[in-house]
Amino acid sequence: MAAIDCGTNSIRLLVADLPDPSAGPVAPLVDVCRRMEIVRLGQGVDQTGRLAPEAIERTRVALADYAADIAKLGVERVRMCATSASRDARNAADFRAMVERTLGVAPEVVSGDEEARLSFTGAVRGLPADARSPYLVVDIGGGSTEFVVGDRDAGVRAAVSMDIGCVRMTERHLRGDPPGPDEIAAARADIAVAVDRALEVVPGREAATLVGLAGSVTTVVAIAERLTGYDPSRIHHARVSYDRVAEVTTELLAKSREQRLAIPVMHPGRADVIGAGALVLQVSMERVGADSVVASEHDILDGIAWSLAPRA
Repeated sequence: MAAIDCGTNSIRLLVADLPDPSAGPVAPLVDVCRRMEIVRLGQGVDQTGRLAPEAIERTRVALADYAADIAKLGVERVRMCATSASRDARNAADFRAMVERTLGVAPEVVSGDEEARLSFTGAVRGLPADARSPYLVVDIGGGSTEFVVGDRDAGVRAAVSMDIGCVRMTERHLRGDPPGPDEIAAARADIAVAVDRALEVVPGREAATLVGLAGSVTTVVAIAERLTGYDPSRIHHARVSYDRVAEVTTELLAKSREQRLAIPVMHPGRADVIGAGALVLQVSMERVGADSVVASEHDILDGIAWSLAPRA
């Protein structure tokens, strides 16, 4: 199976096999290939309401490369989900036409609710025993952040998507390099209002474990763990305290883009938006009252892949 997640900042590919049935109900997918490219599809969409032609072209180049891998690996089923940026844009039809020409499969522009549920499915399967249920899954994307509360067995209880992604918050507020105190305060206030609105829909304060997803979270965790290189095996299911998240967020917001690029675990395409992503995580933890976050390398991409599994 092949799953493609096309978000506001990145486009990712997972080619995987289903686990052997004897491996049990919480066994993970068997990865064949995982890839990620920063294409910034949502470049400027918050201001213009349209996908920029150069952003669509960057996405096409990455998608053509993925299509070659899919053909080479003999994939049987493909699902591509496009999220916040292509959901908001007035010229989304141009994007959809490009995908069908390049991949041969129409992209599904999923709703915020479906995005949240796919993220929860991908994140919760395989969580360690000390990550107690119920869970609040916070998936920080480029254009939006999803908040989902649920249980391992019963599934999703409530979900909501808010427009406070790392690209959107950077473009809206954090324009300085580094951003000034007033810019940070404005971003913090905007995020806090959105998180509080989310918590009116999802009972996040009742959750026993906060699970953080996507590149902003995993990068913050890698920095918090003082890794000298990005190591998914060290990041996956690592637990980091609120105090350490706050320290890393303060450090990132005080640095220039060039200084952030020098951090060993920093992806070049994330350096200009990581401060906003870290701030979304920190403020979410504050408003929820969470004293720690468990990072997951498995997220909506894995949820998309699981959705292709045959129904029992």
